[in-house]
Order: sequence, then C-alpha cells, then structure tokens
Amino acid sequence: MAKPGNPSAGKGKKKGPSKGTGGLGRKALEGRGPTPKAEDRAWHPAGKRKAAAERYAASGGKGRPGGQRQTSGGSPNRSARAKDNTTETEVVTGRNSVLEALRAKIPATAFYIAQRVEMDDRVKEMLSIATHRGIPVMEVTRQELDRMAGFDGVHQGVAIKVPPYEYAHPQDLLEQVIDRGQVPLFVALDGITDPRNLGAVIRSAAAFGGHGVILPQRRSAGVNSAVWKTSAGAVARTPVALATNLTTLLKEFKKQGVFILGLAGDGDVSLPALQLADRPVVIVAGSEGKGLSRLVRDTCDQIVSIPISAATESLNAGIATSVALYQVASTRAGN
Repeated sequence: MAKPGNPSAGKGKKKGPSKGTGGLGRKALEGRGPTPKAEDRAWHPAGKRKAAAERYAASGGKGRPGGQRQTSGGSPNRSARAKDNTTETEVVTGRNSVLEALRAKIPATAFYIAQRVEMDDRVKEMLSIATHRGIPVMEVTRQELDRMAGFDGVHQGVAIKVPPYEYAHPQDLLEQVIDRGQVPLFVALDGITDPRNLGAVIRSAAAFGGHGVILPQRRSAGVNSAVWKTSAGAVARTPVALATNLTTLLKEFKKQGVFILGLAGDGDVSLPALQLADRPVVIVAGSEGKGLSRLVRDTCDQIVSIPISAATESLNAGIATSVALYQVASTRAGN
C-alpha cells in the first residue's frame, strides 16, 4: 500500500527565476515629471489670472471685443426668446414704476387710478400719457387696487396692466453695444430666485451704465410685478436677456473678447485692485446661500472679492453687484 504524500513536501525547494515583463510597466515607473507651475495649470486661480492677463494684453480697442462676432444663427442660445409665463398680463404698481413704464411706451392695456387720489406731477403725467395713447383709464377703489397689488404690495393709488415681459437675447445685446461703439458692461445672475434681488440688480445696472442683465432660463427669478416695483421702473429702460445655458453663453462671450468676473468672498482679486474694469466685462453674481455654481465659477476669468468689515458675513447679490458696478463705472469715468 502506497504511503500518502507528505503535504509539506517540496516547500523547501527554491523557486526558479521569474519571467520579466518586457518593459511593460516602464512608463509607470518613470513618473510624471516635475509638477507644473500654478500659472501653467489652466484650472488654478493663478493660471486663470495669467490667461486673463494675456487676453487683456491681446485685446484690441476698448470699444470692440476681439475675435469673431456671432452671426444671428450661430448661438445655441438663440432660441431663448421668452421665459415661461402662465399669466397673460402683469400688474405694475407704484408711481415711479408706472410712470417709467408709460414713458417707455410699454403697451399697457389699462390704467387704474384710485378714487380721490392725491394728484401730483407724476399722476398728471400718467393721465396725460394714457389719454394721448388711448389707454383706458379706470377709476377704482383703493380696496380694488390693494387686491391687484397683492400681499405686501404698495400701489400709491395707481396701477397698469402690461403684457408679459419680452426678453432679449444676450448675443443681440452684445452686438448692439458693439455697434454703438461702447464698452460692454453686463450683469449675469447665477441662481438668483428672489425677484426683489433681481429688481435691485436691474436698478443698479441702470444707474451705473450697465447695458443689460442676463438670466439663465431655469432656476432664476423672472421679470414680474415685484421686479417692476423693486427696480422703480428701471426694467423699462434696461433690457433683460435669457440664456438657455449660462455657462455656454459666458464661454461664447469670452471668445469674443469679453472678460467674465465672478463675485465671491474668497476671490483671488480684490475689487479695488481690479485691472479689467475698462475692458468689456460681464459681472456674475451667485445666490446668497450657494454662491456661484461650479461650472460658472470655473468659466470666470477672475473671481473678485469685495472688502467688507469682519463683522459682516456677506453681502446679498443686489448690494454686491451694485458695489461692483460702481467700481467699474468709476474706473471707466476716470480713464
């Protein structure tokens, strides 16, 4: 009978030479070389500053961005002509807002005035414009105006009904500014859903020479009665445009020589030290809670911070945008 084999047999034998890999892993062993400098990394803030500086040096003329201009059919955002609006009309209230809308020849369908309203020069001018343009004038009770103005609305005894706001296209606005020989200055809002913030931004843009406000088609406040009221009617003379995709649009603007400046508390450039103010720029403000979205932030040429007191945590979008617009307007006025 054969003895069972020893399970430990053979353990003491030496292993023969193993075959080589033929240099298959040689590249992995060689390493990736020295780490590139910060300014040579496109995603790094230093790299963005370098790219912006190169574009700044290469851009020709203050009134016309460099690069090729888009044709009327060349933008994927060209279809963003109107924002969804479920109401057929909007009610604009308040004497300044109503007067600005009438002066701008907004096609109002009706003008409402409270019984025994206190007449001043603004009310007289509203009545004159409405009568001259054939807009129906209706005398109503203050309770009716309260209902039209809605909760927490202030009507000051007047209101008008207007059709839904007609949004412009960003590319059209840029081309119009260029054709007028002006240096483009726009504001883009990333995730601003409060109409009062939107109204404040539009008012600031009108005050400091902004050529328009750009909104993404989704996740954004639209122009409604609250915006008309907060802007004190400035929306009648400051165009608001829609972009199907804000990041894509900003990249298109960059190709045409426009610099994209994002506002954030941790910016790599302080607003007083900004050197791009006299160039074509878009100032981008994010929501107060989340700030700039990642894709929009990565698209910006520079992230700009506003120096504030340590006791103040942050500024809302309306105030931050107003401060940035003032800085740009002051720089341009001094040049």
